[in-house]
Amino acid sequence: MPYFIYRIETDKTLEQLETFPKYRDAIEKARELRAAQTAGETATVKIIFAQNPTEAERLLLTPREAPVEGDD
Repeated sequence: MPYFIYRIETDKTLEQLETFPKYRDAIEKARELRAAQTAGETATVKIIFAQNPTEAERLLLTPREAPVEGDD
């Protein structure tokens, strides 16, 4: 499965930037993109591991539950 890099705007719009077969290549590109962002830019750059772009977007837009603290 490939690694997808997405730019996520504050209004939750997604823009697929690139796809990589290896994690190392994806993380290097994501770091490069994050470093190139300006100080006022509000979009975030994320990597997602998924079978296809549709699944990647579904995973990125699905809210995650907050972890329960103190329940060790």
